[in-house]
Amino acid sequence: MEKNLQKIKNFIVYSLLVIVPFFFLNITQEYFVTNKLYLLGFGSLFLLLISVIELLLTKKISWKKNPFDNLILLFLASVAISTLFSSPNKIQAVLNPNFGLVMIISMAIMYFYISRLPRISTNLNQFQRILTVFLSLITIVFYFQPFKNISLPQNLAFLKNPGFSPVGSQLDLAILLGFFVVIGIVQIIKRGRPQGSAPTKYLILNTFYLILSSFALFLTIFSLLQPTPYNLQPNLILPPFRLSWFATLEILKNPQTAIIGIGPDNFSSIFTRVKDFAYNQSPLWQINLFNVSHSAILQILTETGIFGLLAFGLLIFNIFKRPISTNFNNPPAGGQRISNICLFVYLIICLFIFPPSLIIWFLFFIVISLIASNFNQFQPISTNFNDVLPIYIGIIVISLALIGTSGYFLGRSYLSEFYFKKSVDGITKNNLKEVYDNQRQAIILNPYIERFRSSFSQTNLVIANNLSSKIKDNKISETDRQIITQAIQSGIAEAKAVVSLNPQRADGWQNLATIYLNIINTAKDADVWTISAYQRAIISDPQNPTYRIGLGGVYYSQKKYEDALRFFEQAVSIKPDWPNGVYNYAWANFQLKKYPEAVNALQNTLNLINSKTNKADYEKVQKELEEFKKMLPKEEVKTDNVDKPTESNLNLPTPPMTEISPRLELQKEASPEAK
Repeated sequence: MEKNLQKIKNFIVYSLLVIVPFFFLNITQEYFVTNKLYLLGFGSLFLLLISVIELLLTKKISWKKNPFDNLILLFLASVAISTLFSSPNKIQAVLNPNFGLVMIISMAIMYFYISRLPRISTNLNQFQRILTVFLSLITIVFYFQPFKNISLPQNLAFLKNPGFSPVGSQLDLAILLGFFVVIGIVQIIKRGRPQGSAPTKYLILNTFYLILSSFALFLTIFSLLQPTPYNLQPNLILPPFRLSWFATLEILKNPQTAIIGIGPDNFSSIFTRVKDFAYNQSPLWQINLFNVSHSAILQILTETGIFGLLAFGLLIFNIFKRPISTNFNNPPAGGQRISNICLFVYLIICLFIFPPSLIIWFLFFIVISLIASNFNQFQPISTNFNDVLPIYIGIIVISLALIGTSGYFLGRSYLSEFYFKKSVDGITKNNLKEVYDNQRQAIILNPYIERFRSSFSQTNLVIANNLSSKIKDNKISETDRQIITQAIQSGIAEAKAVVSLNPQRADGWQNLATIYLNIINTAKDADVWTISAYQRAIISDPQNPTYRIGLGGVYYSQKKYEDALRFFEQAVSIKPDWPNGVYNYAWANFQLKKYPEAVNALQNTLNLINSKTNKADYEKVQKELEEFKKMLPKEEVKTDNVDKPTESNLNLPTPPMTEISPRLELQKEASPEAK
């Protein structure tokens, strides 16, 4: 029985090693990383369950210590401490697929099982050749878009994407292919071969694998560097390294964050605080925030502090130290260790120059496991519980309780992702009831995911707007009034739940401000609440000009032009080459009868618009400029037309058209300050 259980564990480990990089399902909103994370989580729990069953049957634990075990646990502890004491939204931080506690725990469990498997290096080498051919062929085939002109069902439409890969993002695909390329190069250089195989044949096969994976890698990198259809930026969009470094320095200003960081899943909150004027002049300025750092190493320091970086640094140091201090008396084993160290160096380089991702961490822990499996100087430790039955029963009960509880909550979380995907499908079907019901179910299952609640707040707003738009002659029945009031209050409650989950995130406050803005003509005090929410968004993201335009727009719609001008002016100072900001600034000046300033600002707006790509906006501003100039003495009239390739999309702030009279009286809890 014990041997059968060991075979099952081995089968699960090898299955996860092969399946995880390519596993995806279209039953969640994000097909790739989300499903890989939950597969790892459930797979790890299943391995632990089999080990507990093994303990239950044998009443003994056999444990072989490896040199990196304590350091792995130390790094895991640093992530757990940072999550517990620093992350505002702890559940979302735990479930973060790029650098979250579930992912790190699953990887650590995999490490403990992989590093103790017999002949793991030899078996993985065989799998690696199959995976190299499989992944390379898929990459090459999909680069040429085989389904481009073929009609596919809606649930398979993603196969038309030229960047499709079962791995996930193109960057993760490039990293994995690079991993296979390094393996191919090392195998050719060391000229090792399986026992009994012909040297020439082995060299030819390795060369074939290397050429195939290198060609797939070349196509992937070429795709990454190509501009997207909508702008001149490459497909690979990363936060600037400069700002990632500034974010790291920012945490060192506070003793607590310096030691344990700002917490996983919280990088975006500090990124918005360190954005500067130079960022607003870059093509990335419309991206309000990034959830990951440019470098995984910087992300470790930013989110887990000096403690996390120290634990990770000790792990890396000991991995390099062990092979250097080891005498390679066994040439095959020595060659395998050199191969593993080359792969480890490659992954460390990736961690320094690329953001953290599940694929990078997956490869990282596999290589550590392979390196650890080469050290056999520790004897197995065996503990028999025949004479200590109370301890034995206690371990069994606690273990089963922990595994069962973890599986239950992990299952609820995955089911919530499933229901949220169904709500997204409801949007494509234009079925508002399906959207509402599934979003509500997703939130019931997991109320801590901010995007669930943010989307649900907007759905409630759509329901309220749909009902209010049917009102004719400003007459509304008491029933409709109650339904609209309930929908609005639900929308506000969900938007407030988002900011309560993480008050440091500006986009949560911006979403709440949008909800309030859309009910200004419907509910009492909504204008005051809108202003308050925008002010909180500005505090969280002080270099974002759109929030100041939004706040200025509220004052403009209230005809408080002095206040509007103040915020429009701030927006222009933050982003002087943004046509819409300058356009709003021009109109605020015009309303205050500051005609020279209005003309100059509108002239600057015209200079920022490309007359070829934005002809409608260009002609609109031209006509308005002529009207503005009529308010000036003739000697002050100026002309200056210079085309610049900047997007415009000009608009003045206007409140929603639908009005309800008398306005709805919402509960006090609807205000942003109410708890």
